[in-house]
Amino acid sequence: MGANRLVAVHIDEETLGASGPDAEHERRVAIFDLIEENTFGVIGEDRGPYVLALSQHERRLVFAIRTEPGEEVHTFILSLSPFRGVIRDYFTICDSYYEAIRMSTPHQIEAIDMARRGIHNEGSELLKERLEGKIDIDFHTARRLFTLICALHAGQGRAPGA
Repeated sequence: MGANRLVAVHIDEETLGASGPDAEHERRVAIFDLIEENTFGVIGEDRGPYVLALSQHERRLVFAIRTEPGEEVHTFILSLSPFRGVIRDYFTICDSYYEAIRMSTPHQIEAIDMARRGIHNEGSELLKERLEGKIDIDFHTARRLFTLICALHAGQGRAPGA
């Protein structure tokens, strides 16, 4: 495994606490998937692998990055405002998808799932753009990190930036 990767992700329960067991499960799965396979480099640094601690401050997502032994590397704040629309759309299409699973034909489910993946890709690209110049991630890592951001918001009653 390369040095430019995440080996752990920690969530600040005080500012990003889960609202229940389902939300906590979604977070754990998202973190597992992210840790399992990722490319994560801090621009201008070569001290990986890294540990990422996520918290929220004044409706912004705080990325506190450390080395595996615990040395501080960089902390930056990501405004969630640009993500509000895509996160809202993603939750809406996910609700439609879960409803379709119960009542629709396989063809209809597939069409909704394609739309869901498209919105997820849009959010992932936006995240990659917003991290440009700070964090070097590939598209697959951006997808996994966007999934985690959505899981964090789902755990807080689906209020992006709240």
